[in-house]
Amino acid sequence: MEIEIRPLRPDDDRSSFLSGDVELDRFFRKYAGQNQFRLHVGVTYVASSAGRVVGYVTIAPGSMVINRLPRRERQQLPAYPLPVLRLARLAVATTHQGHGIGSRLVRFALEMAREMARRFGCVGVVVDALSEAMGFYARLGFFELVVEAGALLSRPTPRPMFLPIGSIPGAGQEPAR
Repeated sequence: MEIEIRPLRPDDDRSSFLSGDVELDRFFRKYAGQNQFRLHVGVTYVASSAGRVVGYVTIAPGSMVINRLPRRERQQLPAYPLPVLRLARLAVATTHQGHGIGSRLVRFALEMAREMARRFGCVGVVVDALSEAMGFYARLGFFELVVEAGALLSRPTPRPMFLPIGSIPGAGQEPAR
């Protein structure tokens, strides 16, 4: 199956995308376009096969404070907000799940982080992972960030995970598993 990863276009059909997650589908249908084309708060990249969107990843620049990192990761980093690439959303169509498209989209985002680091600074990638996705991100090398005491709510919330820029493999290499 040939997959092209490219920026979302205004004329891409988003109406029929189904990932099995109502919130991710709603975001893609209703907000991905306006966030990218009107508000400029993030860019969505789509995985396209035969002209059909079969997955997407939304990324945005962000920052984080150093005390969110484990102590071993804080060495030599300044104590002011650190630039990161935020992996905001990731979804694959139910018809294409299990074919490595999600991993390809994450690797694409990681390459964007490497480019961001080279061009203007980036210490790593942050994702707010749902509990069912934490294993997926952990296999790619992400680890949990420190969460302040009392910050957890009574309902399930995404858990922030981080991949340092130095842990992102070079071109042609696979992420740590």
